[in-house]
Amino acid sequence: MPSQTVPLIRANALRLHTADDVLIAVRPLPAGTHIAGEDITCRDAIPAGHKLAARDLPKGHAVRRYNQIIGFATADIGAGAHVHSHNLGFEAFERDYAIGADVRTTAAPSSRATFNGIRRADGRIATRNFIGVLATVNCSASVSRFVARHFSREVLAAWPNVDGVLAMTHGSGCGMDSAGEGMALLRRTMAGYARHPNFAGMVVIALGCEANQVTDLFSSQQLTESGLLRPLVIQAAGGTRECVAAGIAAVNEMLPQANVVERVAVPASHLTVALQCGGSDGYSGITANPALGAACDLLVAQGGTVVLAETPEIYGAEHLLTRRAVSADVAARLIARIRWWEDYTARNRGSMDNNPTPGNKAGGLTTILEKSLGAVAKGGTTNLVEVYEYAEPITAKGFVFMDSPGYDPVSITGEVAGGANLVAFTTGRGSVYGCKPAPSIKIATNTALYQRLRDDMDVDAGGILDGSATVAQKGQEIFDLWLRVASGEQSRSEALGIGDEEFVPWQIGAVM
Repeated sequence: MPSQTVPLIRANALRLHTADDVLIAVRPLPAGTHIAGEDITCRDAIPAGHKLAARDLPKGHAVRRYNQIIGFATADIGAGAHVHSHNLGFEAFERDYAIGADVRTTAAPSSRATFNGIRRADGRIATRNFIGVLATVNCSASVSRFVARHFSREVLAAWPNVDGVLAMTHGSGCGMDSAGEGMALLRRTMAGYARHPNFAGMVVIALGCEANQVTDLFSSQQLTESGLLRPLVIQAAGGTRECVAAGIAAVNEMLPQANVVERVAVPASHLTVALQCGGSDGYSGITANPALGAACDLLVAQGGTVVLAETPEIYGAEHLLTRRAVSADVAARLIARIRWWEDYTARNRGSMDNNPTPGNKAGGLTTILEKSLGAVAKGGTTNLVEVYEYAEPITAKGFVFMDSPGYDPVSITGEVAGGANLVAFTTGRGSVYGCKPAPSIKIATNTALYQRLRDDMDVDAGGILDGSATVAQKGQEIFDLWLRVASGEQSRSEALGIGDEEFVPWQIGAVM
């Protein structure tokens, strides 16, 4: 949400900016409902989270929310009418990128925050302590799962400091160009997980004849075999049973060393938080996303890193990020990714407006422009210091962007491969996403959702909507929760055991 937006809460609707053409229904509004303070009466029934026209809007009018264009009227719209897919459409328009116009100095915090992290021998800081079993190809997925499945809660009881043995399987690794972009991206993703501080050790299991040869994976990514990074090949091991036995033996050899860890107080600057929204609704850009942005500003002030992603879901709002870019080069790389996605969707006979999803639209979002304006609020207000391609190692401190699809599991896989050791996930329709090895923290946009999915939601941002809490207060609540979860407190998804199925590398390029 743009920084100039100041929500004005009415009894039954929100005005987000004085220049806006629409209001947002706080609750379901029957036709004939009067909007206090606006001198507007609803012509139609307005579902909760949906928009109604604040004034007469002629066909072709550029309709604004957050004082930003969210689409164009496809018919004449009378004041008080429901504004949604039936009368608001997507059109491309020129954005003023104003590179660096909003760059500012981040104020130092009044005190230094810490959490209890796990310090690895090389100085990296972990928030969790897993051993991984990584498949190079779909053909080795079952063997990888068999190995991990052996290490049940009962088996691991002897190793109380190990959070689990995690199988990371996927549907790729062969039927692709061994020297192509898709292979390079897959290997970069795998290497990111192999190096992730939340893994004490890793067993990499290959079939043997696949395009993604394990020797090429190790050599291209500068991975070195050791007691804590072991490659195994099913065909060389003698088949499924023999390779499973070898994998179990390899993990057993790692467990004693993995268990010898303790948590120590470390600065919050060691946190790298992946930002995500899924199942968004009309309140996402008003409550949960700005609250998450406030938490991001607190972490950046502490010297930490926050990672915005989902390039298709900043489309139409990227100019709000280029204004915060610390250099023309950073802005140019962000714009280049936008242009790549425009070309990518055109080549595949799609549209950047293929998103929002049906669930997003049921929640009140109409166009990708509207969704993106709410989505960028997750990144807070600090300077954009770097732009990364998918799964690249994240080395910068501060607010950064990573190119990725808008599909949540794929996007977060790239962010975790880059080094994110926490995930912050806002949702308005409801998401049950978890993310091993990085804890996933869910932030509900509205109280009804929080209460309905209580076991899945960590934070209720709905108080912002009813005026019982401010964005700053919820931002502090989220930040404080990050520190506790990074110190070992389980998030709701962890308590449910969710996160074993969410390793989903981006598959790009021809499947042959």
